[in-house]
Amino acid sequence: MVRIIDRRFDSKKKSAVNRQRFMRRFKQQIRRAVTDAIQNRSIRDLDNGEQISIPGKDLSEPQFQHGRGGEWENVFSGNDQFASGDQINRPMGGEGGGTGKGSASKDGQGEDNFVFHLSREEFLDVFFDDLELPNLIRTQLARITEYKSRRAGFTSSGVPANINIIRSMRGALGRRLALASPYNARLRELHADLERAKEEHGPESDEVKEIRAEIHRLRVKIEGIPFLDSFDLRYNNRVKIPLPVTQAVMFCVMDVSGSMDEEKKSVAKRFFMLLYLFLTRTYEHIEVVFIRHHTIAKEVDEEEFFHSRESGGTVVSSALHLLRDVIRERYASGQWNVYAAQASDGDNWDNDSPICRDILANEVLPYCQYLAYVEITPGEPQNLWREYEKLIGSHANFAMQRIEQPSDIYPVFRELFKKNLV
Repeated sequence: MVRIIDRRFDSKKKSAVNRQRFMRRFKQQIRRAVTDAIQNRSIRDLDNGEQISIPGKDLSEPQFQHGRGGEWENVFSGNDQFASGDQINRPMGGEGGGTGKGSASKDGQGEDNFVFHLSREEFLDVFFDDLELPNLIRTQLARITEYKSRRAGFTSSGVPANINIIRSMRGALGRRLALASPYNARLRELHADLERAKEEHGPESDEVKEIRAEIHRLRVKIEGIPFLDSFDLRYNNRVKIPLPVTQAVMFCVMDVSGSMDEEKKSVAKRFFMLLYLFLTRTYEHIEVVFIRHHTIAKEVDEEEFFHSRESGGTVVSSALHLLRDVIRERYASGQWNVYAAQASDGDNWDNDSPICRDILANEVLPYCQYLAYVEITPGEPQNLWREYEKLIGSHANFAMQRIEQPSDIYPVFRELFKKNLV
């Protein structure tokens, strides 16, 4: 039997359909690999692809085959060492046991894991899928590049609305001067000949009449040169370029007290990643400052920010004091767009929460384009949340949301888009 497959309407990437089918089939394995990759990635490295591996055993497929059919009787050999219920000792040395230590062997064979590379768009699709973002917002975050129109000289074609009159008239004047130049030179010669002919032969002689006729023909040719030709038209040329380079600083403030476990830190990291990706749509140069706190706050690098084992009680005002000081020392010149995100489980020393509200309202928010507070807790709102709620009506550049699981991160970003920060 002959099978004919019509691929005339396939794109250049003929394997795209098979690739999507593969990703749908091994979605769980790919999602686990992306989750592991997020744990090891920097916040700034979110906008890249990822190379993942899938164990060979996960790629096996069930197969149908013909059975032997009929009735079969088998006799299995017994042994003279073990009986039913006996315990078998674990093999020693390199004979097994999973220690990974043993001598090489010429027998046996294996198969390496299947290595699969996710593109940037595929990686972000899996990342966003876990956060349950709507498709429109996924596309905006992953693919949209914003441009603006800028003047870029002139072009010889365009629409009438873009005609540059001064440039067109200048070109027309230059063209007329260039075309009439030989005629004007000849006219000057003829005028000199005309004066000599009048002196030698008289003003009504045939020579004078002939020169006057030639002068008339030249003037007709000069007047016949078009005042404005389509060749002279010049149009304003505009090109689309990325938005001008602007700079922003993103502050990541996280509570690392004893109540913030690894799961809550992982949720906070995803939130910080999304905020960073959101900012890259508008700002080309972004600095990230990490501030972690328990009873004492300090500025750290990203590795220590997420993975340090230091913990303690909770005094949130220490982080806000440090945030204020860093902004004033480095980013208060007016050349920086300041964004801040604070992640906490909301459990704070009671007497400290009103202090936090005052610092935020009077010393931090006046410098910020936007500040978002996320409380990562499945229980009731904590005292810090209740104090921060008092700022909602009076500060448009402040938003707060509660997060119980990764799928709850998006409401914060819905507020970000609604406020139209860019």
